[in-house]
Amino acid sequence: MPVILWTDALVFMLITISTVAIATSLYNKESRNKWSIIMQQPSRIVAMIFLLAFILIGVLDCMHYQTQSLPGTLRSVLDWLLMPISYERESSYSAPFATHEFVATMVKNTAGDITWINAKLLYVDQVLIWPLIAIGLLQAFLISTCIYYIFLRRRSSKQLLVAFVTIGFLLTILLIIRQLIPHYHIFGTDKIGVDVFYASLKSIRTGLIIGTLTTMITLPFAVLFGAMAGYFRGWTDDLVQYTYITLSSIPGVLLIAAAMLSLDVLVSRHDNAFVYMEQRSDIRLLLLCSILGLTSWTSLCRILRAETLKLRDQEYILSAKVMGLRGIKIITKHILPNLTHIIIISLVLDFSGLVLAEAVLSYVGVGVDPTMFSWGNMINGARMEMGRDPIIWWSLLGAFAFMFTLVLSANIFGDAVRDVLDSKGASHA
Repeated sequence: MPVILWTDALVFMLITISTVAIATSLYNKESRNKWSIIMQQPSRIVAMIFLLAFILIGVLDCMHYQTQSLPGTLRSVLDWLLMPISYERESSYSAPFATHEFVATMVKNTAGDITWINAKLLYVDQVLIWPLIAIGLLQAFLISTCIYYIFLRRRSSKQLLVAFVTIGFLLTILLIIRQLIPHYHIFGTDKIGVDVFYASLKSIRTGLIIGTLTTMITLPFAVLFGAMAGYFRGWTDDLVQYTYITLSSIPGVLLIAAAMLSLDVLVSRHDNAFVYMEQRSDIRLLLLCSILGLTSWTSLCRILRAETLKLRDQEYILSAKVMGLRGIKIITKHILPNLTHIIIISLVLDFSGLVLAEAVLSYVGVGVDPTMFSWGNMINGARMEMGRDPIIWWSLLGAFAFMFTLVLSANIFGDAVRDVLDSKGASHA
């Protein structure tokens, strides 16, 4: 039975709007030529494919359903694809590809003496690793060969070759992992026995939601107030400046902490309103995005105000005033197109910062729900593990690797989009 959470609905709505906007822009020949600039550098193609892979994983994790075998618990399509590690739980830590627990436990032998042993993991089979890797490589080779002869044999270009190699690399890694996860914990397990690779993949949804929904909440306030303050000046400018200076003077962590504590009290009083535990975590995540969005629009607003002050004195703006265009039409037709490249690069940088900020907020205890998978919760749990002897490093490595790849891909692709829109704004001016 399908179940749609609030954040799931918002993600699907955002994907629909983005798809329609991209499809509409591709109908324009000039727009297609502009966007083809993105495909001219191999690094941008690789970043786009990696970013699409992260988005696909996040979307699969947003497709929730209720099963009869686990009443009161929601599962996602990603959980189904990642079986059996999505439901298997060991008793404690285990290192990557280990067959026994990392921490020794005290047991009594048949003679009654107490000994310390590393117990065998419950869900690990002692199967040779190299044959499994060979099977995955063979499957990837066969699928890649079919793709090449069907789609790329008669279409040879540098861009298609880079895309094919990148997709082939991801497909190879995916098929090898698919062969290994029924037999090994490739990233080990954490304190409560959860597979670290599974937790890292589940955290992608949380990172994407915080990055995208927060920036979408930030965008209308920053664009509207920044353009109006820079163009109209006077009391409008004074009011907008007073508003964002006041918000900037209040520490954002205090606002988030107050909101999260208030939500905890509200949820505890209306516990019967939540059928699933995931609904409670989802409400907390949605409120966190809202608070971050309402407190982080000030920096972009200040930048857009300064740029609008510069643009309002340009000759084409003065000509539009002489022709009798109203202020709102001048803003929408002439000001905003020349602000687009600033908006895009600022949102990309904010996206990366918000993904990283989630780790800091979870560290101080005002981030996402502790029961929700997130890179921040993983890093927060790993900070105590790094002080152990020997060090338990794989939880931190898993969170860092996935978070670094997502942020790097978003920055490279955002820089490419900035170049396209920047040239568009320059030609428009």
